[in-house]
Amino acid sequence: MAYIAYGYEMIDGVITVDEEKANQVRVFFENYISGLSLAVAGEQAGIEKTHSSMGLILKNVNYLGNDVYPAIIDKESFDKAEEVRQKRAKDLGRIVELAAFTSPTPIERFKMKKADTKLPDDPVLRAEYLYSLIESEV
Repeated sequence: MAYIAYGYEMIDGVITVDEEKANQVRVFFENYISGLSLAVAGEQAGIEKTHSSMGLILKNVNYLGNDVYPAIIDKESFDKAEEVRQKRAKDLGRIVELAAFTSPTPIERFKMKKADTKLPDDPVLRAEYLYSLIESEV
């Protein structure tokens, strides 16, 4: 594996919990849920990581446990931290995912006149001619 999540270590090819760091992760989640910022919650937990790394820890589902990683965080704490993160993002106007996927309704409609001549063989001239037939409806 190229990367092992913070709070874990590999011993004899098996990922196990590093109890000292795992306790830091638990404290970090508690601090964040209690209202501290990512950076302050991590700093007070003893985790020396960047703000973005702290955000990745907060969203890492491996902390719930799976076939590879043992659980460090219970589902209730993980879900509560995600709820707090979403609320803070919404309150700060940082939720823009939906805006990126909606397209504006067209202001104008278009129609195309019938071609009244034979189309030119040159593709550029043909395109210019066909585009010239497009009219907008308001």
